[in-house]
Amino acid sequence: MVETLSIAVIGAPGVGKTSIIRQFIYNDFSEVYTPTRTRYVYRPSVILNGNMYELKILDVPGDGGLEWLDLRCRGVRNANAYILVYDICCVESFEYVKMIRQQIVEHRYGHPVPILVVGNKRDLQRQRFMPRRAVSVLVKKTWKCGYVECSAKFNWHVVLLFKELLGIAVARGMRQNHTSIRLQGALQRNRCTIM
Repeated sequence: MVETLSIAVIGAPGVGKTSIIRQFIYNDFSEVYTPTRTRYVYRPSVILNGNMYELKILDVPGDGGLEWLDLRCRGVRNANAYILVYDICCVESFEYVKMIRQQIVEHRYGHPVPILVVGNKRDLQRQRFMPRRAVSVLVKKTWKCGYVECSAKFNWHVVLLFKELLGIAVARGMRQNHTSIRLQGALQRNRCTIM
């Protein structure tokens, strides 16, 4: 039996949500920014300790906060895990992540859900609004969330962030320890093993 893990990727417009997802699944990056207008679902497969999982990755438009508040959007509200993306050079995008995280915590009260905060655009590190360590301490210690920085443009730590989130989700959901994760692209083009 194949289990499905639903992951909502949320963040302000232009932070690189779609770029991260496309880099993870297709090893592809576009220099041309095209805003996400509607929610899109990607369905890659993951093999974890010999068990196959179907991922349902929801690419939520930049107004995901509005979608979160709409009770009809159960896919976002009932996801198994969340990736909250911000641009390390834009404090407003971090404030947006802060607001969404608070909404998730309030909605899922009593039923903690894995949340990974992702600082994208690490390739623009010199323009960051806050030192990495300060953000990491805030997110990990105060918010009790995972934290990873990546660069979708250069495919730096993109696989790592999905590995982190999947490890947390599976450990919490199925209480299994993981030793390796093999990721298979939705089109069977990308194959890699993570130890």
